[in-house]
Amino acid sequence: MTQQEPGRTAADPATVGTVPRTPAQRSRTFTGILVNTALANITTSYLWFALTFWLYLGTRNVIATGVVGGAYMLLIALSSISFGTFVDRYRKLAVMRFAAGFTLVMFVLAGVMFLLTPAASLLDLGRPWFWLFTLVILVGAVVENLRNIALSTTVTILIEPDRRANANGLVGMVQGLMFIVTSLLSGLSVGLLGMGWTIAVALVLTALAAAHLLTLRMPEEERVAATDAHGGFDLRGSFKAVLAISGLFALILFSTFNNFIGGVYMALMDPYGLEMFSVEMWGAVFAFGATGFIIGGALIGKFGLGSNPLRTLLLAVAAMGVLGAVFTLREWAWLYILGIWLYLVLVPFVEAAEQTVIQRVVPLPQQGRVFGFAMAFESAAAPVTAFLIAPIAQFWIIPYARSAEGSAVLAPLLGEGTSRGIALVFLVAGIIMVIAALLAFLTPVYRRVSASYAEAPAGAGAAG
Repeated sequence: MTQQEPGRTAADPATVGTVPRTPAQRSRTFTGILVNTALANITTSYLWFALTFWLYLGTRNVIATGVVGGAYMLLIALSSISFGTFVDRYRKLAVMRFAAGFTLVMFVLAGVMFLLTPAASLLDLGRPWFWLFTLVILVGAVVENLRNIALSTTVTILIEPDRRANANGLVGMVQGLMFIVTSLLSGLSVGLLGMGWTIAVALVLTALAAAHLLTLRMPEEERVAATDAHGGFDLRGSFKAVLAISGLFALILFSTFNNFIGGVYMALMDPYGLEMFSVEMWGAVFAFGATGFIIGGALIGKFGLGSNPLRTLLLAVAAMGVLGAVFTLREWAWLYILGIWLYLVLVPFVEAAEQTVIQRVVPLPQQGRVFGFAMAFESAAAPVTAFLIAPIAQFWIIPYARSAEGSAVLAPLLGEGTSRGIALVFLVAGIIMVIAALLAFLTPVYRRVSASYAEAPAGAGAAG
């Protein structure tokens, strides 16, 4: 590999524009893309959180929130290979603009449906309007994830290799800001404005994000990088790109550990919180907890991930399991809030570690498909647990925990309260997470992935 000239981009030479820019200039462009993605993610999450709150308050059924949350992750899993293929085949800004326009159309359609359909029909799980309305919002939110895959590749194009871990930490900070804003505003919006005005606000914000995206330019990608991606669903190419790097598939498996407990949280965290707090207060509580995202991202932005990001990832996953096991041992508001906050401090470490390894060891022309494959594989874990745990909790665990016999059995370990069944699920899931993460340290693939990262040249991911 030849050494780059000062000021040249770290990206694949096929994507470099005719006028090279300094690292500071490229960093400003990345900041603009990051801010725009933050606005777009805030919008979709705002509407998504509001929909979850609205559905549970209208039905008081954890199956509704579990199935809808699981369906969201399942759609991401099914679409991510295609998303990664398109990111490799087309310029990143073009992909982002397409995603923004498509999401805007879906949210407009959802608004029309809300205006024309009685609320009672939209909240009736036995009628098609509930599923159609939810699906339209789901699809709009899922397509927005196309931007997140493209964002990960822009880190490779615009950021110097030794600063990519820090840039990935900034992405974590943006995600934290997204959760703070959306969880707070979604709860207040549903509680004070209602679902109709919530959709209207989402439409305005989506339109603003799409308009701002049209003003951004990335001359480093004058044309798309040469790639072997073809068609709209290059599963074979995605799998080939993953297997080409020793231990990369194992890295994706390691990251999936986090999504196991994520599916449990998806199904049961909102019901647990909404039983403890009002919808407005629950939004504020989750907003405070989400400041942990910013702290975690800021720590990575300042200090990086250490010499072995994979070791950092597994330690974070093990700590997440401990938190998941203990933060509902008693139905204490302060314990729940503290547990959420600490858990969200760790999330950026898991995500940034995986992204940093991929950006270093995978060539840019294959990165979109690798990121898409990773998102598909990891996202598939959450709906499995969500679909399984929601009906089990609704029909067996929660009724048992609330019965006289179940309450007596669980009281010594979990205390007394209306949500002891959910606490039992969190405890078991957390213990499994800890065991899985600790066992991963003992596997040969852990040593192979660590060695692959250490041996890869710093700028390898940018090479064509």
